[in-house]
Amino acid sequence: MTDSLKTGAYKLFKDLRDHREYWYIKIRGKNRSGAVDSVTVFAHNLNYAEKIVDGELDQTDDEFHEKYCFDNDTTMCDRYGGLYQWAEAMNLPSECNAKACASRIMPNHQGICPDGWRLMNYDDYYIIVKSTDQYSEAMRSEGGFYGSNRTGFSGTGAGYRQSSKKNLLLDLGLWAGIIQVRWRKMG
Repeated sequence: MTDSLKTGAYKLFKDLRDHREYWYIKIRGKNRSGAVDSVTVFAHNLNYAEKIVDGELDQTDDEFHEKYCFDNDTTMCDRYGGLYQWAEAMNLPSECNAKACASRIMPNHQGICPDGWRLMNYDDYYIIVKSTDQYSEAMRSEGGFYGSNRTGFSGTGAGYRQSSKKNLLLDLGLWAGIIQVRWRKMG
């Protein structure tokens, strides 16, 4: 596969809900059957919410989208994106953090992504990992995350949430109790 940064330029998307802008890129790789495939993904973590929640508290307000910022510092959300509990990222009731809600998850699940975009799934990550011979190293950002970012995906960690009830770690936006939201174009 060729380097995604050389074959496709970043493009800009504006989230009309809060007017934030995000860069995205089309990455070509191989799918699980070995065929060449592509995925259009954001090179930023989502930073959307109507409410910022103190890291000691759960995201329980089902009327508003909520997020955490690393160390309760909003500049960290600006730099690395927001952190979300699973139900928040999936745009499900907060009770789904403690009970089974798998039946509410649909194919191409939008979650809290803007219209026309959806949460990434295993197959999306697989295509990105298989876009170079460097695998996961090529997904990670160079700046402190020991990657080459050869894919253009710019994967970063954003921190962790620690309270008297939880000690949850986050690495590359993959769910571990809290999540960074990476998204892709529907279709």
